[in-house]
Amino acid sequence: MKKLYLLLSFLILFQGCFSYKTVNYDIIPIEKKQKVEVKAIGGINIKGTLVSKNEQTLTVDTNGQLQEISVDEIYEVKVRKFSLLKSSGLLAGSALVVTAVLFAVFLGVLIGL
Repeated sequence: MKKLYLLLSFLILFQGCFSYKTVNYDIIPIEKKQKVEVKAIGGINIKGTLVSKNEQTLTVDTNGQLQEISVDEIYEVKVRKFSLLKSSGLLAGSALVVTAVLFAVFLGVLIGL
């Protein structure tokens, strides 16, 4: 039972440390292998790792496949950023859950005596 609570705490803790932030296409640095989400005009969403970009195309690696997207077809580009606020909130929430579980277990042991 304790292992289940520990596993759930870790899953909650590490599931939301990142978020996507909308950025201008011209200021995306390509020297870092960034995770991006591209929304095309046709309603297509592509998530992957940025490989390269130039004035005409943006190349994204999605699960080992390179996809070239024309700049004219791009509606929005989002770059994955680490979110300190989400991470601290999840850490505090996980600590509260663990504390409540430990308190319930401790209270159950006292009542069982």
